[in-house]
Amino acid sequence: MTAVSEFVVICGMSGAGRTQVAQTLEDLGWFVIDNLPPALIPKVAELAQAQGSSIERVALATRTEAYLDQVSGAIHDLRGVAGRVRVLYLEAGNDVLVNRYEDTRRRHPFAIEGTRVIEAIQRERELLEPIRAEADVVVDTTDLNVHQLRDKVKDLFDAASDRSGMQLTVLSFGFKHGHPLDADLVFDVRFLPNPHWVEELRPYTGLDDPVRRYVMGQDETDEFLEKLDDLLALVMPAYVKEGKSYLTIAVGCTGGRHRSVVIAEEIARRLRAHGFDPRLQHRDVTR
Repeated sequence: MTAVSEFVVICGMSGAGRTQVAQTLEDLGWFVIDNLPPALIPKVAELAQAQGSSIERVALATRTEAYLDQVSGAIHDLRGVAGRVRVLYLEAGNDVLVNRYEDTRRRHPFAIEGTRVIEAIQRERELLEPIRAEADVVVDTTDLNVHQLRDKVKDLFDAASDRSGMQLTVLSFGFKHGHPLDADLVFDVRFLPNPHWVEELRPYTGLDDPVRRYVMGQDETDEFLEKLDDLLALVMPAYVKEGKSYLTIAVGCTGGRHRSVVIAEEIARRLRAHGFDPRLQHRDVTR
């Protein structure tokens, strides 16, 4: 029989999609336990890895509201007894979480009598910050529907698409549509001249040659990219050395359609020159 080779602990903000993620992993062949008290995580790991076990991949979706003081310790204990352990933390913006709870009319688990939903969400976010800091990967579900979240989880955890080494994402976005909560490094390129104010360029995006030529033709662009290339050459090998499994580099401009798209494409090209294989995502290019 094959012993367990991998564990994923699913945690994060209430309403951010924990149940959907657990169901997707189950469909992918993972052995999933939902609503598991953190104190039982090491015990489950012990049983799953016992001689004769046929379980290869285990996903543990844990609730935090009643066991907040136990989560970090349980994750630490799991890392000590298991092979590969990844912590998946689910995030979403406050407004989206408020709407989700209002739609379902469910009580927020961190709500105190007399408080509003937004206050419960803010309280939970503050209390979970130490757990978020321990996560191997943070997924922001603010702009993801059920199908997109499923695709994201499959990309991260499907055995058929699993990649060795660090999974790297370069994301373009618009600040006016919200900061990406799952970004590790964020670069603001709003200092570059905005093609939006050039009438003939406004209908295009950073994926079109006229906008790309305009953005890349600025003196500031060339200097910024040269210094950024030096930074990436320094930090990327260090991230790999430290064993980081996932890294998201986000590039933002005002609307996410022009400057950030061009620069994200260029960063991805330079990362490939350094031997990495980044995924490119343009979150707001069609808005």
